[in-house]
Amino acid sequence: MAGLRLGPLLRYVDADSATVWVETDRPCVVHVHCDDGTAAAEHTWQVAGHHYALVPVTGLTPGSETPYRVLLEDPGAPAGGSREEVWPLPGSRFPASTIRTLPASAQEPLHFAFGSCRWSATPSNAGHDPVGPDALDTLAATLAAGSGRQRPDVLLLLGDQVYADQTSEATAQALAGRRDLTEPPWKQVADYEEYTYLYYESWLDPEVRWLLSTVPSCMIFDDHDVIDDWNTSASWLARMRATPWWRERILGGLMSYWVHQHLGNLSPAELAADELYAQVRAVPDATELVREFAAGADHDPAHARWSYRRDFGRVRLVMIDTRATRVLDEGHRAMLDKTEGEWLRQAVLDGRGGYDHLLLGSSLPWLLPHLIHAGEGWNAALCAGERGPRWARRSELLRQRADLEHWAAFPGSFTALTELIAEAASGADAPATVCVLSGDVHHAYVAEPHWRGAGPHPTSRVLQLTCSPVHNSIPGSLQAGFRFGWSRSGRWLGKLLARHGRLPRPAVKWRRTGGPWFGNQLMTLTLAGRAARLALDQTRREKRGGVRLVTVWRAALTDTRRGGQTVVTGGPAAGTDRPKSG
Repeated sequence: MAGLRLGPLLRYVDADSATVWVETDRPCVVHVHCDDGTAAAEHTWQVAGHHYALVPVTGLTPGSETPYRVLLEDPGAPAGGSREEVWPLPGSRFPASTIRTLPASAQEPLHFAFGSCRWSATPSNAGHDPVGPDALDTLAATLAAGSGRQRPDVLLLLGDQVYADQTSEATAQALAGRRDLTEPPWKQVADYEEYTYLYYESWLDPEVRWLLSTVPSCMIFDDHDVIDDWNTSASWLARMRATPWWRERILGGLMSYWVHQHLGNLSPAELAADELYAQVRAVPDATELVREFAAGADHDPAHARWSYRRDFGRVRLVMIDTRATRVLDEGHRAMLDKTEGEWLRQAVLDGRGGYDHLLLGSSLPWLLPHLIHAGEGWNAALCAGERGPRWARRSELLRQRADLEHWAAFPGSFTALTELIAEAASGADAPATVCVLSGDVHHAYVAEPHWRGAGPHPTSRVLQLTCSPVHNSIPGSLQAGFRFGWSRSGRWLGKLLARHGRLPRPAVKWRRTGGPWFGNQLMTLTLAGRAARLALDQTRREKRGGVRLVTVWRAALTDTRRGGQTVVTGGPAAGTDRPKSG
């Protein structure tokens, strides 16, 4: 009989349907059986010798929660033949995995937990974790222990779900069994097969495996899912394409992302309309189909759309690809190409008035510490030749070494996003909040913009919410640098850089209203009607060896007594969730 190799992952969930993703160790039929009597089945499909299925489960009851099981069946067996239950695992110490559908009423609260940058190299049961306790691991253990903590309705993973350029010792040993690690790309992953090692290491962690089986997830990549500083500039890309190993790396990265992450972001209707997915399911071996697709996506950003839109009742999530659709030609640099920019505008404004909250998922922050924002704009201007070719050459080196490639490093795109947010947040039918959810920078903060001038300003509460890392670290020197970037002195220095780069004054100014916080952490947005609350949870070690989540800051983002628009100040908070034994 076939066995379960990876998963299940509960991915898309709405009011009456869900999708469940698995990898099996051979071809089979994957069945999902819910305790309420709902059932669905899909044949596996094959990529690079691996067998996958994404099972749409339809006909669920809105606002319900039902346990589910996964069973595998030999595809050659007669109808109603033998099926083996492979999930839940025998003797599991975790509660049953469930599918909880979205409530029918928009007044029911929805909880969105989000973060980025999960380096999974250290096993969850290690006696000592050099980067501190894993926030997802700790959340899973807390929920499984029945502490009474509210389970997220959706988990938004905003990039760096795997680290292709920073492998663990265990993964490096596996790589050494395939090739010579003294040759490039050394201990980094080289191709699709090696990418699968990263997903096994990350998603077979017992706590995280259970968490992803019972909490729906939305994902988007960032640079480390492929390589640090992915698509920083035309010069960077030319240098990478000149190496003998880059082509297999980028193809493996895009192929594995499509299989493991992207497909699960789509609704059953979107899956049914996806031509590539239909072709993949119709052939015995889809490796070349997916490889050709990845090659096309690498060559032409318009070949694939990784961004997507999800509506959770009256909450709209627009997840933005900030990596693969960049325009890198120095004279026309943009975070998003024209087609992607038009799609984003439509995704945000279509049916405006039909949602109470707008969430823009961007792996890279829109609003950065003031000095860093000014420094990236200054660097972009100099790279474009504002101060001559000598400054341009040196600035390109600085851009690549200092990771200067956020929205601020694409000034036209920063302005376009700012204008789009202002338009979405203005008028009688504006949502209560517009929140940009980001990660990447290995710390967390809350920033609030204010539009300059006397003209009409947004009526929504607009916020930059940044939360990173889930499981990683940041040197003390960089912590000090981020703190300085928010300071008065940092702002003054930023103004000098902006003057030297002849930068125009941005349409918004902003202030930090929370943070910076350093550590392994998750933010949670709770949205009900036009009300919004925010909490930041960090992992903490206990003297007796356990780990717990502590709520270190919480805030009400709207005051519904005044129309859902009034700023309400947040502040420190204490949390006492049940510890995870270490």
